[in-house]
Amino acid sequence: MGSATSSGASGVPRGRVDKRQAILDAAFAVFARRGYAQACVQEIAEEARVAKPTVYSHLNDKETLFRSAIETAADALSAESLAVVERLRDRAADDDLRAALTDLAQRLLRVCCGERARALRWLTYAEVTRFPDLIETVQERTAHRPHAALADRLARLSLSGRLRPCDPEQAAEHFLALLTGPLEVRSRLGTRRVPAAELRGVADAAVDAFLRAYGAEGHA
Repeated sequence: MGSATSSGASGVPRGRVDKRQAILDAAFAVFARRGYAQACVQEIAEEARVAKPTVYSHLNDKETLFRSAIETAADALSAESLAVVERLRDRAADDDLRAALTDLAQRLLRVCCGERARALRWLTYAEVTRFPDLIETVQERTAHRPHAALADRLARLSLSGRLRPCDPEQAAEHFLALLTGPLEVRSRLGTRRVPAAELRGVADAAVDAFLRAYGAEGHA
């Protein structure tokens, strides 16, 4: 029979892994609420429902806790975006391309404008003086895998003749820039909630511009 502390494939007790995740989730919530300077480890422990020494047994100090919480949140956002991009793999070859890309754009914008994403951007910019490397860390973790997956999808669309011949890496960069550029302006550097109607407008405009540049004749 299994137990709450049974080991996973890595050999690390599952209960310890779950407890660490609970601490990181609680840390991110508290840091997002208080900022780095005002947050305290005791509050994080209470949020995670563990003892304060347990926090330190998993993460050595407040700075390590902060960095790990930021990295974990960034990885979670990357996974959400990757799952959205992977939906293109499941679309039938004869699906309406504009509709498929618009669905992709709207879903990616919802991820980018979600509460966790907004909190992550706020924390990253708010603490840039104390942690100047955070912006690069967050951008690398949130953008790399979704960008690579999107480039792969666009390459396949190009090979099938649904997009014109192109550099898929550059096409993916352009598609994402068409989404994030207007979003940065409308959301005040990504920290303000953007109404759903505005997100749809950004998605529609991005897809229209992208297909004008990359759409193959008869498929746009």
